[in-house]
Formats: sequence, C-alpha cells, structure tokens
Amino acid sequence: MDVLLGAQWGDEGKGKVVDVLAPDYDIIARFQGGPNAGHTLIFDGRKFVLHTIPSGVFREGTINLVGNGVVIDPVTLVKEIHGLEAAGVDVRRNLLISRRAHLILPTHRALDAASEAEKGSGRIGSTLKGIGPTYMDKTGRNGLRVGDLELPDRMDRFRALTSKHQRLLALNDRPGASEEAAEEWLGAVEVLRSLQLVDSEHYLDQALRNGKRVLAEGAQGTLLDIDFGTYPFVTSSNTISAGACTGLGIAPNRIGRVVGIFKAYCTRVGSGPFPTELHDDTGERIRQVGHEFGSTTGRARRCGWLDLPALHYAVMINGVTELAMMKADVLSDMSDLRICTGYKVNGQVTDRMPYDITGTIEPVLEAIEGWGPLRTDDPLPPGLERYIAMIEAHVGVPVKLVSLGPDRDQTMYRSGVLVN
Repeated sequence: MDVLLGAQWGDEGKGKVVDVLAPDYDIIARFQGGPNAGHTLIFDGRKFVLHTIPSGVFREGTINLVGNGVVIDPVTLVKEIHGLEAAGVDVRRNLLISRRAHLILPTHRALDAASEAEKGSGRIGSTLKGIGPTYMDKTGRNGLRVGDLELPDRMDRFRALTSKHQRLLALNDRPGASEEAAEEWLGAVEVLRSLQLVDSEHYLDQALRNGKRVLAEGAQGTLLDIDFGTYPFVTSSNTISAGACTGLGIAPNRIGRVVGIFKAYCTRVGSGPFPTELHDDTGERIRQVGHEFGSTTGRARRCGWLDLPALHYAVMINGVTELAMMKADVLSDMSDLRICTGYKVNGQVTDRMPYDITGTIEPVLEAIEGWGPLRTDDPLPPGLERYIAMIEAHVGVPVKLVSLGPDRDQTMYRSGVLVN
C-alpha cells in the first residue's frame, strides 16, 4: 500500500494528484477526516469537488473505499453521489463504505457551532461540519457507526445519542438540531444503507494478498494533525501516514511509497500560526492568481512563502519518500520570490519547527529568482529547477512530480514525461 497526503496545512492539491495516479492503482482508500475536506479535480473542461468520496471515482474500474477512520455525514455523502450521477459518473458500482466509519448526526453540527461560539475570539476556525464532536463521541465510546445501521435497534441508538446531544445543548442555552434536519438525515441514511458496506480491514487485507495495488488518500494536511500539528489549531484526526494504518486497518510494514503533496508556496484556512504569512499586496496577488478560496467553505486562504522547516518536519513525521509540488504556475510571473530556510526564535536561528510557533517567530527568508512561463511540452525552466533543487537539499527527498496548472493534463514528472 502506498500513501498520499498533504505536507502543509491542507489544500495542497491532493485530489488532483490522486486522480492522476489512480490508473496505477486498483483501490483508492480515504483514511481520515470528513466532509470538511474538499478535493478539487479539473479535467475535460469540468470541475468537481469531492468531500467524502475518494478521488479515484472518475477512473473506470478503480474501487473507491471510505475507510473506518473517516467520519461520514450521510446527507453530504448522498448529495455528493447525486451530483456525480447527474454528471454521468457511475458512483455506486465502485464505492465501498467501511462499517466501522462513524456517522455525523445533525446534533453533531449543532454541538460544533456551540463549541466554536463558546471560544469567542479564541475560535479555531472550525468548518462547523460536526467533525470534532463526532470524533469526540468516537473516543468517548458513544458514537454511531455505519455498521449500526444494519442492526434492528438502529433507531434506538440514533434517538439515544441525539437526546444526549440535545440535553447538552439545552444546558448551555444553545439551539439544537431541527426535526427537519433529523428527517433529512434519516432519509439519507436509507440511501447509505443501500450502498456496499464492507468490513474494510478484511477487504483490504485480502486485496493486498491478491496483489492489488492500494493508494491511501489523506485529507487536510500534516500541520493540521491532532498530535503533531499546530495544536490547538488543528483538525480532529491523524492526518499523517500513521493515520493510514489506524484509518484503514493496515499494518505499518505494508506501507511502501509515501507521497507528500505541497504547494510552491504556503496557504492556511482559518486561525492559527503561520510564520511566513504575507499581509501585503504580494499575498493578495498569490491568493487571486492561485484562486485560494476554500473549496468546502469558500473562505479566503491566508497566503505566504514556502516554509522549508515546516516541509522538512512533514517529511520526517510521515516518512515521505517523494514529493509532488503543486501550483508552480502561480509564481511563474513573479521575479522577486522568497523562501523560508529557518526561524529566528528568541534571537536564535533554528531550522527545526519548535513546540510552540504561536509566539513571536521571525522567518529567515532567502531571495530566489523567478522562472517565467511554464508549458507542459517544454522542460522545466532553469529557475524552477534551482528552486526545486534547493527544496530537495533541505528536506532530503526528491520532488518527482510538478503541477503546472489546474487541469489533469497539466502535470509533469521531473524527467519531463507528461503524466496521462
């Protein structure tokens, strides 16, 4: 099994790379996160945004598995399925759902909103999709799982958990979920029950024994990991390669390649530390040229220079074996670039990510020359090759794939061979 994940704060372009690599794999498996993810794919003049379904769904014959580490909102999933079917995509034939995946209830969304409101100015920038409260119920051993929908007492389980949530919300004078939301959720559950539900750990074990190739697809990014990200401004799951093991039920010794996806610059959505953030016209220019607005929330992303200490940290934590650089084209007409090679913390320069980067950290920036226009039928220009060589020297692994634009066919291996 190979793993593909984000090496920054999410939004790196994982969906596009999964779509590009999918023909080399039999199974694409999402291993964590929920509908807070937004994987954007563009091809044949069409744009799709996936929130729950793995990004191999557009490749004929590829199995797409939603693993046990994912939290599923049935309403969002069903809308996603209907949208794809309306576009002519045969989703259900090759879509598998793990019975061990936890379900997001309407009351989880209400709890999420109440929790974020309670934080006031200290809010973390939650997408309010109910992700955090669902993972809290999972670890608190209260959650409702996909497999529970096959049990005769499923409605009793749903009512018990919903009642508990409503009591908590009432105690804090917060609005609960409406009856309309509950009815919509129950209707979506019936569609979910009609899908192919599997014991995913056994399914994947057998697939690997039969020589099938599996690609584990992560959501969000390394720096949003619940343990190793910029806590508390993180997501509620393990976004790193170790999360692929627990999120799919696959042993660590079965992991082969680990592909880290990163942008030629950095972005972040919501609150939290961002050492290289640009608050000037350059940051706004990157935002506009790169269309840096959340595919799930629509929020403007914060933009800044590439952070090599953070990227090196992601390579280390994940055991990244190769990197894919996205959006090199966004910087192509900029002549005055910068790259962060270290941090100045309390007067001392370090190339390591410190425990706390929420305080006063000054990025150590180095000037880099630009590289001009990019074309998929030409070799990468010398300026971009030097930029990539500098990245490789700092992080210790090769950049094997470079994205030169948003479309599927605007993707190139470093050898100069176009990815089909």
